[in-house]
Amino acid sequence: MLRLRVLTWWTILRISLEERLVYRSDFALATLMRFVPVITHIFLWFAVFQSVKGNRIAGYAVNDFVAYYLLTMISRAFSSMPGLASGIALQIRTGEIKKFLIQPIDFMEFLLLTRVAHKMVYYLVALAPFTLVFLLCRGYFSGIPDAEIWCAYTASLILSFLMGFFLEATIGMIGFWFLEVGSLLFVYMLFNYFLSGHMFPLDLLPEPWLGCVRSLPLQYLAYFPAQVFLGKVSGAALAQGLLTQLVWVIGLALLSRALFYQGLKRYSAFGG
Repeated sequence: MLRLRVLTWWTILRISLEERLVYRSDFALATLMRFVPVITHIFLWFAVFQSVKGNRIAGYAVNDFVAYYLLTMISRAFSSMPGLASGIALQIRTGEIKKFLIQPIDFMEFLLLTRVAHKMVYYLVALAPFTLVFLLCRGYFSGIPDAEIWCAYTASLILSFLMGFFLEATIGMIGFWFLEVGSLLFVYMLFNYFLSGHMFPLDLLPEPWLGCVRSLPLQYLAYFPAQVFLGKVSGAALAQGLLTQLVWVIGLALLSRALFYQGLKRYSAFGG
């Protein structure tokens, strides 16, 4: 049974990789264009620092901001799931999801494996641009982290990928109750962009807003992995942060599963 399940996973992953590589030129162009905002964002922070007195903002120097933003770019590349929630809602609305109810393929496992394939192709295409950007901006980093930090950073990125997946999967499952989740997804993406730390380090927020934001899972999508790499989280705080991130992943995974099974109870399998 386990061997058959592993073979099924490998087949899904292989087919998903082949699908992504069919339109590799278009995929590569779209990937490369995502690096354009990086330049504008860096110039924006340079302008901000030129307009304020002193050379630090909330304990961050301009070099810290550039390094932080480049790291959040990597975090977001792991945690972002374009088209996942809307795709789930569309399959529910059109009735396409019923094929997973009559075939021996788990819907959530299928989605996860296809998303893994998407990320594998993305990083294959983006490896050269990422390397070039970080080589050109290596002067903004204070140094290379030690092995412990690298391990913690890698773990936080993997957990951010899983958290991003289950967050959007949860939103997509709401399609069992509402035919259209576009508005809800827009609100989520808006809050995600600001409260994940992609727009600016969350340290800039005053209390009590900082405490409220840190109680949400969104900080683990971009802010927390960047802080781990920069060495701003260490020791017991680092262990606690990774554990909290893991708990959020497990909780969201269970929630998305629960919504899926509850949604099936009211699903009529129209369309398709």
